[in-house]
Amino acid sequence: MIFYRDCLGGELTLETIGETEFADRMPNVIKRSIMHAVLAKDELVIMGTDMVEERGLIKGNSISLMLNCNSEEEAKAYYDKLSAGGKASHPLQQTFWGTLFGDLTDRFGNNWLINYDKNR
Repeated sequence: MIFYRDCLGGELTLETIGETEFADRMPNVIKRSIMHAVLAKDELVIMGTDMVEERGLIKGNSISLMLNCNSEEEAKAYYDKLSAGGKASHPLQQTFWGTLFGDLTDRFGNNWLINYDKNR
């Protein structure tokens, strides 16, 4: 989440299991785990946790996160920052449907769609 804050800006709030009111009922091994992570900037809110089921984290390509940007400059900046250390799958380009669009996989394996519609 710190990487995403550095890429997108905004205010990041983190709360660990150890900081919750039920921390005394939880095993010590997970007290450093993030219960709530919130990154907020204007209308953008991304929430996360590193709490997963006992079987562990299973990564896949089942979702992509979409960023609708307010300007071409913002789209380019987000694309460059998020793709750093990852894979710039499809660079930003004008599309036949009239937007600036591209996609990437960040260094954590998460897929992003970056979009700017100048007519919005």
